[in-house]
Amino acid sequence: MHKSLLALLVTSSLLLHARAKAAADTIPTPVDQSYPGTILLKVDASNTAQQIFRITESIPAKPGKLTLLYPQWVPANHGPSGPLNQFAGLKLSANGKPLAWKRDTVNVHAFHIEVPRDAKSVDVEYQYLSPTEANQGRTTITGEILGIQWHSMVLYPAGHSARRITVQPSLTLPEGWQYGSALEEADRKGDTVQFKPLDLETMVDSPLFAGRYFKRYDLDPGAKVPVYLNVVADTAEAVEAKPEQIELHRAMVQQAYKLFNSYHYQHYDFLLALSEEFGGIGREHHQSSENGVKLDYFTDWAKAESVRGLLPHEFTHSWNGKFRRPADQNVPNFNTPLQNSLLWVYEGQTQYWGQVLSARSGMIKLDSVRDIFAATAARYDNMLGRSWRPVQDTTNDPIINGRRPQGWTSWQRGEDYYNEGALIWLDVDTKIREMSGDSKSLDNFARNFFGIDNSAYVANHYTFEDVVKALNAIQPFDWAGFLRSRLDGTGPAPLDGLTRAGWKLVYAETATPYLKAAEERSKMTDFQYSLGFSLTAEGKVEALQWEGPGFKAGIGGGTTVLAVNGTAYKPDVLRAAVTAAKTGAKPIELLVKKGSKYRTLLIDYHGGLKYPRLERIADTPDRLQAILSAVK
Repeated sequence: MHKSLLALLVTSSLLLHARAKAAADTIPTPVDQSYPGTILLKVDASNTAQQIFRITESIPAKPGKLTLLYPQWVPANHGPSGPLNQFAGLKLSANGKPLAWKRDTVNVHAFHIEVPRDAKSVDVEYQYLSPTEANQGRTTITGEILGIQWHSMVLYPAGHSARRITVQPSLTLPEGWQYGSALEEADRKGDTVQFKPLDLETMVDSPLFAGRYFKRYDLDPGAKVPVYLNVVADTAEAVEAKPEQIELHRAMVQQAYKLFNSYHYQHYDFLLALSEEFGGIGREHHQSSENGVKLDYFTDWAKAESVRGLLPHEFTHSWNGKFRRPADQNVPNFNTPLQNSLLWVYEGQTQYWGQVLSARSGMIKLDSVRDIFAATAARYDNMLGRSWRPVQDTTNDPIINGRRPQGWTSWQRGEDYYNEGALIWLDVDTKIREMSGDSKSLDNFARNFFGIDNSAYVANHYTFEDVVKALNAIQPFDWAGFLRSRLDGTGPAPLDGLTRAGWKLVYAETATPYLKAAEERSKMTDFQYSLGFSLTAEGKVEALQWEGPGFKAGIGGGTTVLAVNGTAYKPDVLRAAVTAAKTGAKPIELLVKKGSKYRTLLIDYHGGLKYPRLERIADTPDRLQAILSAVK
């Protein structure tokens, strides 16, 4: 046989083999049809000592090929962050006999099996192994608290939309523990809770917090549609809130209703974990939210002010991001890639309303929220990364980076669609107010855009064009051009909104009380706008400003400051050196260590300490005061 003919036959054979293999391992495309039967999902969360969740499922199935999927694209996390590395011990069986499984070599979240001829269901067993150390990920179970994120606890059949797959979940808790969740309880026997059947999409969007120490607060007493604050904590003392603290949370709910003039849930459950061990979190869901902060949320109320914007932000998401969702996030299941082009609305406007509601409700003092705007403005006014990367491109960051640490954040940029997005929406709000003679505002947009179909909780999707159309309905203008110039531009930071609000960004030698308290809580020392970096309590350099004074002196990541002008480093020693250099000609001398190397670096900076704040622009309307004041 001629060599060329032989080669052709071999190639054809290989192609046919590859096609046959590909066909055998094809993952069915999801269709909008009901999956036959109900999946029974059982999670045993009682092993807090070893932090292991044991899971079993009974999945209705027909004979033939079946592909099971482990969720990859996590709602509200905006990226492919499903914790597959913590999924272990997979065993499958049918009619009591073991079944072989094969992982897909391209989509490793998919598992292929052959269902036997006489089987009507497949039994599945596996474990979710919560991280036991910080370097493994976020801790989801401790001796006092556990969190159930259902996307970590479920395998589901490919080929059907998640909203058309019915699941009945049940959960075994540690002895005597109580829980909070948007899930509806069907029955509880001892420590095992059975929930009402529901679709997979809603179940995954309905997490659960449980704890040894648990307390529920009614945030809208007597309301037809209840709102609850479900608190779990490391200690019994920490779950106890003072009446005046709860009243501020109730005010937040009422201010949200006045803003959006609607609700989109059967009931809403804030899940709030107060802990030094359980992983911190802020994640939105349609009828609930996961919130995790330090133990002192109630017990040291004044010092915890900087974290009190979390709940208003996540509550806003019930309207923005959950009820109204970007059209490019309308995906059929948890293994179809999300697109994030509208996160500057989904997260950016939510960040804005979270800050506004914090002030309007009194959760954070109005002056403190003004300081938050100052800090945000200063961040982007000094971020050189804006010179090459527009904020629109940062909406890709959850996929590009997945919130991993970065060495040069001010140059690389991160998820800036949150805070720069908030500045853009302040810009929009003040522009509407200016053009309408202060008769209209972004509040009108919120009522019209998010307030439709009151009481409905089926997602309503939107496009960029829908946002522009809604803005034009409030105040005619070239909103498409206005937004695109700010989203796609690489020029100056969007500070026009502050100017129209009657304020300007300035720097002072002392931090405002709010920003000083936030700095102390973070255990960082801030020299961002003087030396161009911050320092940890141990003197390690963090958040180095690209082309700032420290950068130009040769400081890099992983550097620790040991001494300042020959004196052992302490925050006050470096502050004093920066102040002294303002009137002297000598540079600031730092002894630094990186790895095993020591160096002496000279920072030729003489501008003194600089901390951001806002200053009133004389003879202009104070629109920021109007924006942040409670709605009567």
